Amino acid sequence: MTTSSHAPLRAVSLREQARNAIRTSIVMGEIAPGQVESVVKVAAELGVSITPVREAVMDLANLGIVEVIRNKGFRVPQLTDQDLDEIFKIRTMLEVPAMHEAAEKFGDRDPEPFRLLAEDIISAAKSGDVRAFLESDRLFHKALLETLGNRRLVNTVEQLRDQARMQGLQKLADHGDLTESAVEHLEILEAITAHDGERAAALMNKHLAHSRGIWADRPEPSDA
Repeated sequence: MTTSSHAPLRAVSLREQARNAIRTSIVMGEIAPGQVESVVKVAAELGVSITPVREAVMDLANLGIVEVIRNKGFRVPQLTDQDLDEIFKIRTMLEVPAMHEAAEKFGDRDPEPFRLLAEDIISAAKSGDVRAFLESDRLFHKALLETLGNRRLVNTVEQLRDQARMQGLQKLADHGDLTESAVEHLEILEAITAHDGERAAALMNKHLAHSRGIWADRPEPSDA
């Protein structure tokens, strides 16, 4: 029999699951920017009560990812190319040198957990599972950044990721072209585990440039 002490954990889990589901729908462009979305509707779609969804929306609002519309629900802010360029530039300023530092400080850390995440990304890409791709991608980059022990850096990058959109991701998956972006993760990891900071930084710069095209449904050329 399940003990009563497990109940609070389940409540937290529902809130986190709702937050992750809404966030992924926003990043993929499934929730149209500017359109007011009902909390009741989202709760019904997720098969949960209104409370965890309302809490999840407030979490996302505190991060600047959605705007709460009193007595109506929430909406996703419109993003211009200028907004996406700003996100790209800030992420480049933060993550490119971070990967250089990660290569220098990786030491004798076991690379297997990172490799498994990279392989999960590739597997999701090959199967066209965009949601699994996004989740594994998030975990991979977060795990690498966490090796630096800088909590503010991790949180800032996470917030910037959430503010971007991946409008071109589903199209790439539908055409079987998502694997190229997925394989880049293994290349970055190989450079880091080889303690090659210059290569890790260069690969991360290329990876972000590739992603910037996907954000606006304008994938970069393969040789970009």
